[in-house]
Parts: sequence; C-alpha cells; structure tokens
Amino acid sequence: MTTFTGAEQEQATAAASGNAATAAFAQKARSGAASSQERVNTLASELITSVHDIIRRHKVTYAEYDALKAWLIQLGQDGEWPLFLDVWIEHVVEEVANESREGSKGTIEGPYYVPDSPELSAEATLPMRPDEEGTPLLFQGQVTSVDGTPLPGATIEMWHADDDGFYSQYAPGLPEWNLRGTVVADDQGNFKIHTIEPAPYQIPTDGACGNLISAAAWHAWRPAHLHLKVAAEGHHLIITQLYFKGGNHVEDDIAQAVKPELVLDPFPATTGEGNEVTYDFVLDRA
Repeated sequence: MTTFTGAEQEQATAAASGNAATAAFAQKARSGAASSQERVNTLASELITSVHDIIRRHKVTYAEYDALKAWLIQLGQDGEWPLFLDVWIEHVVEEVANESREGSKGTIEGPYYVPDSPELSAEATLPMRPDEEGTPLLFQGQVTSVDGTPLPGATIEMWHADDDGFYSQYAPGLPEWNLRGTVVADDQGNFKIHTIEPAPYQIPTDGACGNLISAAAWHAWRPAHLHLKVAAEGHHLIITQLYFKGGNHVEDDIAQAVKPELVLDPFPATTGEGNEVTYDFVLDRA
C-alpha cells in the first residue's frame, strides 16, 4: 500500500496513485495464466508489425520516435502502465472476453480494485466516514441465474470514488476501506447497499498519461460510476461499472466503457434522504 507524505497529502498525484496501481497489478499478474510460445509469437509479431505499418503510413520522424521513447520511459517511471492500459485498451479486451457470455453486461475493472474488502450482510452500508459528503444512495436488486433461479449467498463487491472523485488506498487522507465492501446476498439473492453517489473524476493528469491527453487535445474525464464484481458458485463472474443517466461524460467517457445497459436512472428515495435504484444481476452458468 502506498504511504502519502508531504505535498502528496494535499492531492492524489499521478506518481502516487500510479505506483499503488502498479503494485496491485503486479500482485494480480503473478497468478495469471501463461500463454504458449506460439501464442506469444503471434500476438507480439502482429503488434510490432502494426507499429511498423503506422510508422510507414504516417512517415514518423526521428524526432517523433524519440519523443515516443521518452514518453514510454516516463510512463513506466510514473507507474502509469496500468492506468494507460485500463483507460485506453481494456474495454476491447473485455468486449472480446465476454462476447459469448449470457446474462448481465460487464465492462472494465479499472486500476483501482482492491481485493478482500470487508464482508457485509445482505442489507448493509458501505464503510464510510461519519461526515461522508455526497447524495445518499440505496442500491438494491437481486442476483439470479440466466434461467431466473435466485442465487443465495452471491457476493456483490462494490467500490467507488467519493464525492471528490478519489478512491481509498489510492489517494491521501481516506480510511483504508472507505466506500469498499463485499455484500453477501440473502437466501433469495437479494441485496440492499447504502452508500453515496460518486462524483465524476479526471484520471491523473500530472504524469505521462496527462502529457498524452494534453498533446492530443483529449479530455481526461470519467463519468460517475459504481464498480461491481458479482459472483456465485457455478457461474461466471461479472465485472462491471454502472453509470448515472444524465451524468457528465456518460456520452464521452475517456475509457469508452459505458454501455446503454449499464446506465442507472435513480429516483428519490421512498424513505429517508437521497436516491434509490434497483438493478438486478443475471449470471451465466460456468
């Protein structure tokens, strides 16, 4: 876990959040499956050939080539490889990986997932500060199989940014598990999660990814979203993000991760303050 000191206490820097994301990804990658030599040869050769083609078609100069090398070096030094890949590449990997899966739609995981969040009951409030800013949100639903069978004991991992757009364990000043938890559904697969509506946020722009965004005149914004991993024995895991109808940058998410099926339309809570929304998850059999 990253320790924030000095100036980093004032804001989440690219280097600080990038190093935390890199460490988390390195741990995840150690358990990943290795590809065969033939597969590596095919993918690496086609990637390199595609780069060659871009250079030839666009008559890339030595100055541009040197700028690319410097930027790639800086990307690594800033610890932003996970951020770069998750923002601009992962949505296509997710699309291919789940093209034949039935059930609810998924999307990218992103770089800010942390495993082993606190386990909570079927109706629960995510860990948060006593004075947590933001509009209260009741997120509720049911987890079923594709044939409609309820899935008792399904787990719903949720994590999201706070009202300032920051994630716990990736920004200074936040409790370790702030707005992170694993809810265990009841015997009918039902769950109710009390939290707050997150804010849209910019990905870090003071590092290599920010330099690319500035040079290409792109924007750096992601729409407000809830991250979820939904799992049940004998079924495929769903990794997804849920967005908010009418929210800023839902139509032009820098990560290109928004799908129509993933847009929530909350309404005023029937009891208490804030909003509520119902969203059911349908899991495909493994």
